[in-house]
Amino acid sequence: MAGLFVQKHAEAVRAQGVDVRVLSTYSWRELWREWRDFRRSGWMPDIVQLNVIQKQGLLALWLKRRYHIPYIIVEHWSGYLPENGQFMRLPAFKRRLYARIAREASVLLGVSNRLIEAMRACGVTNSDTRKINNVVDDFFFEASGVKSQESGRKTILHVSCFDERAKNVKGLLRAAKRLSEKRQDWQLVLVGDGIDYKETRAYAQELQIPEQLLRWTGELTPREVSNEFDNADIFVLPSRYENAPVVISESLAKGVPVLSTRAGGIPEMVNDSNGLLIEPNDDAALVQALQTMLDHYQEYDTKAIRQAGEPYSFAKVGRQLKDIYEQVQAR
Repeated sequence: MAGLFVQKHAEAVRAQGVDVRVLSTYSWRELWREWRDFRRSGWMPDIVQLNVIQKQGLLALWLKRRYHIPYIIVEHWSGYLPENGQFMRLPAFKRRLYARIAREASVLLGVSNRLIEAMRACGVTNSDTRKINNVVDDFFFEASGVKSQESGRKTILHVSCFDERAKNVKGLLRAAKRLSEKRQDWQLVLVGDGIDYKETRAYAQELQIPEQLLRWTGELTPREVSNEFDNADIFVLPSRYENAPVVISESLAKGVPVLSTRAGGIPEMVNDSNGLLIEPNDDAALVQALQTMLDHYQEYDTKAIRQAGEPYSFAKVGRQLKDIYEQVQAR
């Protein structure tokens, strides 16, 4: 699951006819070895796209200086957000390095306006800064099949990487426990895996939520996730901080109303026409919002929700990135 949004950007650009090669490494040795392999094959890029400003940014900077190859940056990292704060905890020399790499890029792209604002507040800026959306697989835009009625209950769907610090899945479980004491006409389906998955499942047992109200799927393929959206009545993501969650884009593409928080770039994606927003870390508000959505989800216009998902399509985002490449090369 890690880095899936980067893969989708690469695939979207390749679908536009661009010859894309990917360097994805965890160590300097691997990074330079892969670069040497590219060069020995006789291949040289016209432009470099750096995803997230980390040590790989030094290679992008070196290629610009050594071969005059321009680079752009697509930033996804939530560490700039004050709610996260990881950037400001970096050593000063690293913060200066990130700022320099950003400054020397031809274009700096962020996946939400909120992220761009947070980067600017951290001193990571560029004279040409723009927003770029994350990408949703085309099959999320396909017509849904017939909704399964196996449980006989309304379906609340949650999809995440089970990182408790960001996603607040335990808060969702506490809300589910309180909701179960009021009504049991629903089932919460939890999709995904991650560093806190086992702990989260153990926490659900501690809360003694009725077993029939929870279904855990583990990690699924994108197509399997799409199928889960087909059977969902509501999608919920009670995050503490975010940039532009792909799962919200997927929910919009599927026409499923979203319950989420006013965190990061989420308010740029969710509004009264396609969902409901609450403040982060508010268990009582989450319980009330779940009740409201369960009672009124059918009142949302599915067509309007799907239209809100259109800007995240492969074709639109891929074309936007290719246009940026061409503009940079034209300079």
